[in-house]
Amino acid sequence: MSPLRWIYLGLALWGAIHPMSFFAPWLLTNDGNLSALIAEWKGSPAVEGLYWDLVIAAIALAVWIIAEVAVRRNWIALVAIPATFLIGVSCGLPLYLFLRSAPVR
Repeated sequence: MSPLRWIYLGLALWGAIHPMSFFAPWLLTNDGNLSALIAEWKGSPAVEGLYWDLVIAAIALAVWIIAEVAVRRNWIALVAIPATFLIGVSCGLPLYLFLRSAPVR
Protein backbone atom coordinates (compact mmCIF):
# COMPACT_ATOMS: atom_id res chain seq x y z
CA MET A 1 0.00 0.00 0.00
CA SER A 2 1.34 3.43 -0.93
CA PRO A 3 2.32 6.03 1.70
CA LEU A 4 -0.50 8.28 0.46
CA ARG A 5 -3.08 5.54 1.11
CA TRP A 6 -1.67 5.07 4.63
CA ILE A 7 -2.08 8.81 5.22
CA TYR A 8 -5.70 8.72 4.02
CA LEU A 9 -6.42 5.71 6.23
CA GLY A 10 -4.78 7.38 9.23
CA LEU A 11 -6.78 10.56 8.68
CA ALA A 12 -10.02 8.56 8.36
CA LEU A 13 -9.32 6.81 11.67
CA TRP A 14 -8.35 10.06 13.36
CA GLY A 15 -11.46 11.71 11.87
CA ALA A 16 -13.60 8.96 13.38
CA ILE A 17 -11.99 8.73 16.82
CA HIS A 18 -11.13 12.32 17.73
CA PRO A 19 -14.55 13.92 17.14
CA MET A 20 -16.26 11.01 18.89
CA SER A 21 -14.08 11.65 21.95
CA PHE A 22 -16.10 14.87 22.31
CA PHE A 23 -19.52 13.63 21.17
CA ALA A 24 -19.65 10.34 23.10
CA PRO A 25 -19.23 11.82 26.61
CA TRP A 26 -21.74 14.55 25.82
CA LEU A 27 -24.27 12.02 24.53
CA LEU A 28 -23.73 9.79 27.58
CA THR A 29 -24.37 12.65 30.00
CA ASN A 30 -27.43 13.77 28.01
CA ASP A 31 -29.06 10.34 27.60
CA GLY A 32 -28.23 10.15 23.88
CA ASN A 33 -30.51 13.09 23.09
CA LEU A 34 -29.63 13.86 19.45
CA SER A 35 -32.11 16.73 19.18
CA ALA A 36 -30.37 18.42 22.14
CA LEU A 37 -27.02 17.90 20.41
CA ILE A 38 -28.30 19.56 17.25
CA ALA A 39 -29.71 22.39 19.38
CA GLU A 40 -26.21 22.86 20.83
CA TRP A 41 -24.83 23.11 17.30
CA LYS A 42 -27.25 25.95 16.66
CA GLY A 43 -26.55 27.70 19.95
CA SER A 44 -24.74 30.70 18.50
CA PRO A 45 -24.34 32.19 15.02
CA ALA A 46 -20.66 31.15 14.88
CA VAL A 47 -21.38 27.53 15.77
CA GLU A 48 -24.42 27.42 13.48
CA GLY A 49 -22.26 28.70 10.62
CA LEU A 50 -19.82 25.86 11.21
CA TYR A 51 -22.74 23.40 11.41
CA TRP A 52 -24.09 24.49 8.02
CA ASP A 53 -20.59 24.52 6.54
CA LEU A 54 -20.19 20.85 7.48
CA VAL A 55 -23.70 19.89 6.33
CA ILE A 56 -23.10 21.45 2.90
CA ALA A 57 -19.66 19.82 2.65
CA ALA A 58 -21.18 16.43 3.57
CA ILE A 59 -23.86 16.76 0.89
CA ALA A 60 -21.29 17.80 -1.72
CA LEU A 61 -19.09 14.85 -0.78
CA ALA A 62 -22.03 12.44 -1.05
CA VAL A 63 -22.94 13.77 -4.51
CA TRP A 64 -19.30 13.44 -5.62
CA ILE A 65 -19.07 9.88 -4.29
CA ILE A 66 -22.28 8.84 -6.06
CA ALA A 67 -21.17 10.46 -9.32
CA GLU A 68 -17.77 8.77 -9.25
CA VAL A 69 -19.11 5.38 -8.18
CA ALA A 70 -21.54 5.49 -11.11
CA VAL A 71 -18.58 5.88 -13.48
CA ARG A 72 -15.84 3.87 -11.74
CA ARG A 73 -18.08 1.06 -10.44
CA ASN A 74 -16.11 1.08 -7.18
CA TRP A 75 -19.12 0.04 -5.09
CA ILE A 76 -17.22 -0.35 -1.82
CA ALA A 77 -16.58 3.41 -1.87
CA LEU A 78 -20.26 3.93 -1.05
CA VAL A 79 -19.46 3.11 2.60
CA ALA A 80 -17.97 6.60 2.82
CA ILE A 81 -21.48 8.10 2.60
CA PRO A 82 -22.83 6.66 5.86
CA ALA A 83 -19.43 7.33 7.45
CA THR A 84 -19.80 10.98 6.44
CA PHE A 85 -23.32 11.41 7.82
CA LEU A 86 -22.98 9.20 10.91
CA ILE A 87 -19.44 10.15 11.94
CA GLY A 88 -18.52 13.28 10.00
CA VAL A 89 -16.77 14.75 7.00
CA SER A 90 -13.47 14.37 8.88
CA CYS A 91 -13.89 10.60 8.54
CA GLY A 92 -15.91 10.31 5.32
CA LEU A 93 -13.63 12.33 3.05
CA PRO A 94 -10.31 10.64 3.89
CA LEU A 95 -12.08 7.25 3.90
CA TYR A 96 -13.39 7.90 0.40
CA LEU A 97 -9.95 9.05 -0.77
CA PHE A 98 -8.45 5.88 0.73
CA LEU A 99 -10.99 3.68 -1.07
CA ARG A 100 -10.73 5.66 -4.32
CA SER A 101 -6.93 5.44 -4.43
CA ALA A 102 -6.88 1.65 -4.41
CA PRO A 103 -5.12 0.12 -7.42
CA VAL A 104 -7.43 -0.39 -10.40
CA ARG A 105 -8.01 -4.04 -11.26
